[in-house]
Amino acid sequence: MTTKLDGQLRRELNILGKPYTLTLSPTGLNLVPKGRRKGYELAWADLVSGEAALATALNASLARGPKLEPAQAKSRNAKSAASGAQRSRQMPQKSR
Repeated sequence: MTTKLDGQLRRELNILGKPYTLTLSPTGLNLVPKGRRKGYELAWADLVSGEAALATALNASLARGPKLEPAQAKSRNAKSAASGAQRSRQMPQKSR
């Protein structure tokens, strides 16, 4: 017979030589490096529906892509927006 999970259940894990805290709750699970507040969160509904696998695949594909520094990403966006504004000014107006 199984016991219903009504509250939180916390356990300490050792993953690759580093301590983590695993918290199981009725809504999902949370894996956090020991001594930290933020970690990995997964809802049971996402795990069952396959959303977790989809998110994992998306994150893996993004990790393989080019790495941009935040300053580089902003400057590229600013340059493309500026060049788009220049192009719109350079386009001749059609006379009607």
